[in-house]
Amino acid sequence: MEKKDCPRNHSHTRNFYYITMLRDPVSRYLSEWKHVQRGATWKTSLHMCDGRSPTPDELPTCYPGDDWSGVSLREFMDCTYNLANNRQVRMLADLSLVGCYNLTFMNESERNTILLQSAKNNLKNMAFFGLTEFQRKTQFLFERTFNLKFISPFTQFNITRASNVEINEGARQRIEDLNFLDMQLYEYAKDLFQQRYHHTKQLEHQRDRQKRREERRLQREHRDHQWPKEDGAAEGTVTEDYNSQVVRW
Repeated sequence: MEKKDCPRNHSHTRNFYYITMLRDPVSRYLSEWKHVQRGATWKTSLHMCDGRSPTPDELPTCYPGDDWSGVSLREFMDCTYNLANNRQVRMLADLSLVGCYNLTFMNESERNTILLQSAKNNLKNMAFFGLTEFQRKTQFLFERTFNLKFISPFTQFNITRASNVEINEGARQRIEDLNFLDMQLYEYAKDLFQQRYHHTKQLEHQRDRQKRREERRLQREHRDHQWPKEDGAAEGTVTEDYNSQVVRW
């Protein structure tokens, strides 16, 4: 029997893109702490990597009960297995490069270097990413990247649960130390984000200028076509805008 290929409906072909939003690491960490303090858990998360979930030895839990309700910030920071630490780098990086959750696969310094570089590379290769502290610029880049328009402008909310948490300088420094990879990634992300924003703005200005020049050219051609030539005007004489004859000093 002859095998025939099934016809494909190319009208349903779609492009898929990876996108993400990043947040200031200290604010993100405090926000997750408040979320966990209210009873949130990630027990249903499989943490799949290279086709398997981590063993209990590879990923111990920070609390014995059903959840970690009421956890203090100090307790939250003291758990060395807390996945809140450097979460943004871990979520963006290719964990298979470092043996997934097996911390004995390589030394800690090498693991951290590879994770951070992997996260940076994946972020750079994304068609779009945004930063929560720059909502309007994030909206601008999203709209220009995907050629769409939101109904209303993004609103910059600076008051969040994390912003309402009062911590001393020592606690802030401890959070930054626990999230030192996220801190480096976020500095890289802010620089890359501003580069993309200014580049896109520049391209938009160039297109706008080109559009205006084209509109003026069409207007001149339309006027030249409508106005009759004066008697005695030589064939092929080009009508120029008066301003082009003004000498600039």
